[in-house]
Amino acid sequence: MAYELKQELKLTQNLVMTPQLQLAIKLLQLSRLELVDMVREEVGTNPVLEDNMESEPEQEKEAAPESPEVDWDAYFEQQSQYRSGGIDFNAKDEEDDFMSNISSSGGGLNEHLVWQLKMCGLPEEDATLGEFIIGNIDEDGYLRLVERGSLSDDEIEDATIKEITRLTAASGERSDRVLKIIQQFDPPGVGARGLRECLLIQARNLPVRDTVVEDVIEHHLANLGKKNYKVIARQLGISLEELFEAVKVINKCLNPTPGSGFGADESRAIVPDVYIHKIGDDYVVTLNEDGMPKLKISPYYRELLKGNGAVTDQAKGYIQDKLRSAVWLIKSVHQRQRTIYRVVESIVKFQREFLDRGLKYLRPMVLKNVAEEIGVHESTVSRVTSNKYVQTPRGIFELKYFFSSGMSKSDGSDVTAEYIKEKVRDIIKSEDAKNPLSDKQIVELLKESGIVVARRTATKYREALGYLSSSRRKVHY
Repeated sequence: MAYELKQELKLTQNLVMTPQLQLAIKLLQLSRLELVDMVREEVGTNPVLEDNMESEPEQEKEAAPESPEVDWDAYFEQQSQYRSGGIDFNAKDEEDDFMSNISSSGGGLNEHLVWQLKMCGLPEEDATLGEFIIGNIDEDGYLRLVERGSLSDDEIEDATIKEITRLTAASGERSDRVLKIIQQFDPPGVGARGLRECLLIQARNLPVRDTVVEDVIEHHLANLGKKNYKVIARQLGISLEELFEAVKVINKCLNPTPGSGFGADESRAIVPDVYIHKIGDDYVVTLNEDGMPKLKISPYYRELLKGNGAVTDQAKGYIQDKLRSAVWLIKSVHQRQRTIYRVVESIVKFQREFLDRGLKYLRPMVLKNVAEEIGVHESTVSRVTSNKYVQTPRGIFELKYFFSSGMSKSDGSDVTAEYIKEKVRDIIKSEDAKNPLSDKQIVELLKESGIVVARRTATKYREALGYLSSSRRKVHY
């Protein structure tokens, strides 16, 4: 078989994403805060870009009127009146210094435990070993040095001591002794190697020790999780009432994650990307521009490019590249804002009844509805609605909240999945805790409201809301 080389012409069509298109797509899916950070970073690296907001405060500062001169006569007269009472208000405010020495509340779990370790006055070797152990306690308060896998509670406790011994060259006896000291620190249960040990430490430190509580934790924790109370009561040889009292102590007094209250992130308020205000009978959409850099091209570099022979060809090429990047960024930001505005405007048009009358009137809507309305692809609408929030007269919602599939009621009207979830939540909240409703009973109650769904659909919505099955929700005491 002979081989030969030859040339031929062929026409093909390829979808090529230009850098400008890639940038526009990237900006679309950023939240407002992420966009601000990204733009500020670009302003810092691209000398051609300028932020108008940075120069505004300086201009305001220059235009501000000078502060009036101090009336020194009135000031000294006031000070003399204060001194007549025996207090020298010219002295440095000692209260401020005292308050500055008070450490802020909270702090990390690690710092809290190290502080307690130092207060124990242990020998240097034990203190060093204690710091190593504390350094391996996770944010939930557990000492996790060994992968649990299929190990039992006893095996994981022995394996942890052996691992401490291997890593620190300390004896097993000393490792166990120092660990037990740390396990008596605040919060109760810290330094435990598993859930059983964590709860046992807390149970043994209760004001009044309860042997039934300790027996349940030590030998019947698996059945406790499954709420097999009859099995536990039979094996312990006690009545169900006695067992329920012990379970009540475990649920009310013991904490399975002792370290959860330390070093927790502060809750952050959601900053909406868009506002919907009702003015008269109309809804007005406005974008949140607070903190958004106002970009412009630097006039200095623009004049520099116009100059003949003022800059070298290499410098001119560099400035032109940065200029193109700056123009692309400014256009992409404006395009992003315009697209978000149009998407939200379309959502308002579709969900007018929801804004007027509440959740019951939230219409089923998919991405295709908005995409066809404003003339863009569905993927563009998907990117616009990702990680973005809108403040409405009904509250703050993620933009994706307004997109939901629907089903027909018995009267022919449509309802959304969000409305059905809300109905399921109301049904479960109003049920008798000692006789919780099964999924079949929830379906029957929904049917009375005109909502016909299958049992598996009700189960799916219940699980999505974070509710357990009826047997797991049942309260026995």
